[in-house]
Amino acid sequence: MNKPNIILSLAIALLFAACGNKQTDNKTEDVQTSKSPDKTKSDVIVISAQSEPDTLKGSLPAQADGKVGGTEIKISYHSPAVRGRIVWGGLVPYDKVWVTGAHMATSIEFNQTLLIGGKEIPAGTYALFTIPGKDEWTVIINHNWKQHLTDKYDPKDDLVRVKVRPEVEENNQERLRYVVEADDNSEGEIVVYWEKLEISLPVKSTH
Repeated sequence: MNKPNIILSLAIALLFAACGNKQTDNKTEDVQTSKSPDKTKSDVIVISAQSEPDTLKGSLPAQADGKVGGTEIKISYHSPAVRGRIVWGGLVPYDKVWVTGAHMATSIEFNQTLLIGGKEIPAGTYALFTIPGKDEWTVIINHNWKQHLTDKYDPKDDLVRVKVRPEVEENNQERLRYVVEADDNSEGEIVVYWEKLEISLPVKSTH
């Protein structure tokens, strides 16, 4: 083999080796960036208690599931992070209807009648809105759960409004988090944690 052919062969071999290394690096990067703790589906996660900022960007699609009495409850929402921002009275204004999450309206679904604010709400899927206040919040269960933020919110679609008082937590919750908690056989709470506030909505199963 003459000298030009040897040089050409070496150049082709080096080119293939470089491409192989690049593909390996990309695969490693994909695996690293796709890691997410508490992942239940490819596009939905369960938010855990956390005090430190995470490396995930944006408001993540999340879900909380639980059971109160014989009633199964599922909450679907987008979870924003604090990221050093002023949340209450800043990122989240006081005295305005809020999706209590991000992007789409937060939805709450239950398979049997649930007692909320002294009113029986039939099994189905609804929107969960809140109106944050400095000393008192209003939690709203609304018919129209298929909407972006509060773009199509109409108080005429409200099924019930419940006044609750926020509680201050010692630890910071970096990402907004929903939890369904059962207190006994038939009573429980839907709890929202974010930053250093906790909001609890009492619910009761009729089954």
